[in-house]
Amino acid sequence: MAVGSAPVSRLLRVRSGALRLVPVLAAGACLLAACGKSAGPSRSLAPVAEQGAVSVVTGNTSRIGGSDAASDAAAVARAVYPGLTRASRPEAVVLVDEGSFQTALAASVLASLPLNAPLLFSSGGSMPGVSSEAIESLHPLGAGSLGGAQVVRVGSSASVPGGLHTLTLPPRAPAAAAAAVEQLLARATRSRPHQVIVVPTGASPALLMPVAGLAAQSGAPILFATAAGVPKATAGVLEHLDHPAIYVIGDGQLHHATMDELRHFGHVTPINGTTQLGGEDRTPTGNSIAIARFTDGSFGWGIKEPGHGLVFANAARPPDGPAAALLSASSQYGPLLVLESAERVGAAMGTYLADIQPAYTSAPAYQPVHGVYNRGWLIGDEDMISSVTQAEIDSLLAISPSKQSGEEASSQTEQSAFSPPE
Repeated sequence: MAVGSAPVSRLLRVRSGALRLVPVLAAGACLLAACGKSAGPSRSLAPVAEQGAVSVVTGNTSRIGGSDAASDAAAVARAVYPGLTRASRPEAVVLVDEGSFQTALAASVLASLPLNAPLLFSSGGSMPGVSSEAIESLHPLGAGSLGGAQVVRVGSSASVPGGLHTLTLPPRAPAAAAAAVEQLLARATRSRPHQVIVVPTGASPALLMPVAGLAAQSGAPILFATAAGVPKATAGVLEHLDHPAIYVIGDGQLHHATMDELRHFGHVTPINGTTQLGGEDRTPTGNSIAIARFTDGSFGWGIKEPGHGLVFANAARPPDGPAAALLSASSQYGPLLVLESAERVGAAMGTYLADIQPAYTSAPAYQPVHGVYNRGWLIGDEDMISSVTQAEIDSLLAISPSKQSGEEASSQTEQSAFSPPE
């Protein structure tokens, strides 16, 4: 198999050997349109096929998705729900307008239990073909807790395939949309949450991408605050939750008065990924690492050791955060880690992955089959995460008899990012 004019076995070299990319379908059939990068025009793998999500697989990673967020969301939905048996169909699908990142972010919590609903994108009032095809293939069963709804439209006006029971939350401002999603979640769970996540409306979407996965994993709804204060819709939700634990991401963008106002409603804990001015964790990558590391009792990922699923996406496509949220609440349950370049892992990410890289002793009595393993999902085509970057991630996730130091991993990452192997 070739990538442009260069064979994959020559383009991708990891450690001592060549790494081949093997295209597979989630349901087991094989289909490869084209993959890889070269000096010529970029081509990408088809995101989904009749049998399910198309994935490019290495030993420790699986790439799914395509050239846009709608394709990525459809591929995630089909990877988790092949739709070939009743047990592999979701109760409901969530449809959100791709142009409203904050609404999509708030809707991400619907990927949590008990709905575990995949999120798909519409575009204005139209439905991308890949989203429509995904809905038809998933053939949602209907959520009994939501009156049998098969499709939940959150701020989307797009028409859905005929005959499906649809529940619609009309377009609203971010704080009001988030409040409506929380009410819908309470209806589905028949309870109110004890934990919520609050983010600033003015925060960069790239910084907020990993919040989608955190909400999906924890079931904590996402609410919005502004630099000036707590919106009425947010305050209304917090008043009814009886002093919940409030986790604030991006508190550096909120005035002290806003933080004090939040403390009237419950115990406030900042997840300090964006508070250090000029610090590394004010970047999308650093912030996603801070969120992946954070834990407070039973809340948070707390990933500081090997043995986890991880999800990777590019900061250049923020809707991939909500699109991938289902992978944080099913399958390998991984936090979203944000890359800032398609062509390199980067020093901070290289150091973090090296810190949690599995290792096993070389003692004769010990076998790696007794070890723990990391596994990564990569979201999007090679314009988002290149084949070389996929190979670097694969290497950093692999269980090894000798674990590299973070400094060595960062050095290797920097060198390979600028000097592709011969």
